Amino acid sequence: MGFARGELGDRILGGWTGRIAGNMLGKPVERGDHWTRERIDAYLRLAGALPLTDYLPPPPPGAAGFELRPEWERCVRGGIDGSCRDDDVDWSVLGLHLLETYGFAFTTEQVGEEWLLRLPYLQTFTAERVAYRNLADGLRPPLTATYDNPYQEWIGALIRADVYGWTCPGDPRRAASLARRDAVLSHTGNGVYGAMWAAALIAAAFTAPDVRSALETSLERVPASSRLARTVRGTIALYEAGLGWSETLTELAERTAGLGWIHSVPNAAVLTAGLLYGEGDFTRTITLTVRGGLDTDSNGATAGSVAGVRCGAAAIPPQWSEPLRDRVRSAVFGFDGVRIGELAERTLRLAERPG
Repeated sequence: MGFARGELGDRILGGWTGRIAGNMLGKPVERGDHWTRERIDAYLRLAGALPLTDYLPPPPPGAAGFELRPEWERCVRGGIDGSCRDDDVDWSVLGLHLLETYGFAFTTEQVGEEWLLRLPYLQTFTAERVAYRNLADGLRPPLTATYDNPYQEWIGALIRADVYGWTCPGDPRRAASLARRDAVLSHTGNGVYGAMWAAALIAAAFTAPDVRSALETSLERVPASSRLARTVRGTIALYEAGLGWSETLTELAERTAGLGWIHSVPNAAVLTAGLLYGEGDFTRTITLTVRGGLDTDSNGATAGSVAGVRCGAAAIPPQWSEPLRDRVRSAVFGFDGVRIGELAERTLRLAERPG
């Protein structure tokens, strides 16, 4: 792996900080059927916030038709005092606890047990809520993912994958394998591939020379014929052909039309575009990703995780990290108010385990 402990720790802290900051950036506009790419940019123009270089501004006077999520006051500029609670961060916290409890040989059944023990039912959504209900009814994997579950290929498993990348730095094969074992509790097909891809991408980001290389490496871990892999490759091709960011997203929206704003495939396209057109810059990466719309807080979180791993916590601009106050609100039992630095230190200890 070749990292000194201090450098690896900084990169893992960068992943945690980036994930939380990206999540907070996208949270006020998380409703992809309303907050389209065009509406987000119209809001930013109204607020005088383009180009976007900080958290979203509060609604300016005359912002009718631009209603943010109910908790917006705690996740816009000037209102952030530690991170808000969000499932995109809860899953990373729960994944860390899972690995600390069972090690890297955990089973899918043990993932389900930790859900029931540590996470309130009403803090789960879509495929996770269905799987949680199925677990409570006595079903076991893989039935927990397939019984009465119309959300099997949505983004939920992808947002649970970061911790497997952080704990397998430079080992995308292992990261993808761990993410798959978690994902099959609630997802199938592209829902599982999305998790494997994200975990491999984050693991590869530790050692790849650039984001493009990390994306190529991550694609080796999912079936090449899957719609998710074809969409990510298509995004890379549009970028390499010289299309602008907006034109690329317009083309990708046409290719993925009808899948819905929480499906893993169109969100992987928005995320890939943000990473490529962000060109290695942390701020540009997360702001372009969130401006891309769809599941804004989830995509911002994953983009921030990749970008944070790439640059390390020390290089994340202070407008993103300082308002977080090194503190996480969480619905995961026993973790509310935990320090971001403590989460990163515990993750580092796992990453240093042999085998």
